[in-house]
Amino acid sequence: MEELLSVQNLRVSFHTYAGVVHAVRGVSFSMHEGEVLAIVGESGCGKTVTSKAVMRLLDRTSAKIDPASSIALDGRDMVRLSKRELNRLRGKEISMIFQDSMTSLNPTMTVGRQIMENILTHEKVTKQEARRRARELLELVEIPDPGARLENYPHQMSGGMRQRVMIAIALACKPKILIADEPTTALDVTIQAQLLDLLKQIQKKTGMSVLLVTHDLGIVANFAQRVQVMYAGVIVERGSVRDIFKAPRHPYTWALLSSVPGRALESKSELYALRGTPPDLRLPLEGCPFADRCEYCMNICRRESPAEMPVGEGHWSACWLCHEMAPAVEPPTGIGGGSHGGT
Repeated sequence: MEELLSVQNLRVSFHTYAGVVHAVRGVSFSMHEGEVLAIVGESGCGKTVTSKAVMRLLDRTSAKIDPASSIALDGRDMVRLSKRELNRLRGKEISMIFQDSMTSLNPTMTVGRQIMENILTHEKVTKQEARRRARELLELVEIPDPGARLENYPHQMSGGMRQRVMIAIALACKPKILIADEPTTALDVTIQAQLLDLLKQIQKKTGMSVLLVTHDLGIVANFAQRVQVMYAGVIVERGSVRDIFKAPRHPYTWALLSSVPGRALESKSELYALRGTPPDLRLPLEGCPFADRCEYCMNICRRESPAEMPVGEGHWSACWLCHEMAPAVEPPTGIGGGSHGGT
């Protein structure tokens, strides 16, 4: 498959009154045509910062992308493009669905105008054609009575309908890549399921690539093809959905899976709670960032940061337990993969 997006050694820092926060620390990944890639991890791990850095939407006054970082979209380096060049790409070749539709939509404009605005910005069409396309997009995202809804303001719609409008805006110019940042946040379970089914249908119909940012492993299992587990600004494990759910190799991935209520119920085990807190990203990190919270921590974990090690075809883990000289350990009850030690 054709490679659409290549992110290499992405480093993002924020200058705050309390010091420099190194939010993303050397993240690399690629996306190919038509695939769904998920980034998962707990709040504060750097998922959203990574996605906004790819879109170049971070506040330039406080956020800094390291000059050595590379974000190549279809061969063009996003880090070095001008604001005008970025505006030509954003919304046309790469789009984003944000977490909170109420704050992302303009409360002073009808949803029809907001969809039309994206079309008119990137394509040479008449207002009548843009309006017709906006109506078709509302039909695509399954909003009833789309003609009338074009005249609605965001506050006149429910949370689920506003999120559908966000999807319509993101799809307006048929982007090659769609970034969905926690697309079902603050919605009830039924609406979440409907929106995810809708996104899956649209993705299959259009063939676009999707970068899914979420902490919900249930969403990942039913939607994504590849998964990257992120912790403290780095990727600690990556592989196919089957790799991550059936044969995880990193203790942090074990912790995430063990904390899912459904898995605890299936294995008849106590629901797991990850102890401790993530490291302070203002401070230099020595060794593995997960060491202080890991039940399997060894001396080397505190001295040296582990590199990614291959643990299967297309499956990588940044953990010293995967080293050939590491002792064999058993993952928690209900987590597949058998004993772990070496490759």
